Amino acid sequence: MARPKSEDKRNAILSAAAQIIAERGLAAATSVISNAAGVAEGTLFTYFETKDDLINELYRHIKREIADAMMSGFPRRKSVRHRLQHVWDSYVNWGVANPMQQKALKQIEVWGGLTAESKAAGTAPFIEVQRLADDAIAQRILQKLPQQFVAAIIGTLSETTMEFIRQYPSKVEMYRKSGFEVLWAGITRKR
Repeated sequence: MARPKSEDKRNAILSAAAQIIAERGLAAATSVISNAAGVAEGTLFTYFETKDDLINELYRHIKREIADAMMSGFPRRKSVRHRLQHVWDSYVNWGVANPMQQKALKQIEVWGGLTAESKAAGTAPFIEVQRLADDAIAQRILQKLPQQFVAAIIGTLSETTMEFIRQYPSKVEMYRKSGFEVLWAGITRKR
């Protein structure tokens, strides 16, 4: 009879995969990942049939972490600006606290092996953010811009903000707020 799988081992493999992918890229060997996780390479394949399965699950895992961070305490009844700032602040804080996961995620997002199922699972937890955007456009607060374009702007601006916060930790609040102000000025309608 097979032993039950351990959630601790699974999480150790995912954590090691994020670190190794962030440091060495997606071509890193599974033996390096399993070694960093403190498990045998065969154990890695007990939890994830293929390396592609591991990377797809890492993507979904990181996206759930981000969604949990962003949606914790989400102010549903506040203004569009207040809700968007909450999302921004939470995402930037997550990225600063989790640089390896953020770096691994960037690589996975451009990887050709990311499945449609993983992409769908990765966007599902962010439905509230999509509602926020739709609400803001309907209220004519935000410009009607292509969604992928806005996502790219937010991604680039948030990465820049995170990097400055890492370099100048004594100025966290200033950079986080400044990044949001630049975002807000760039996507809102001029009145």
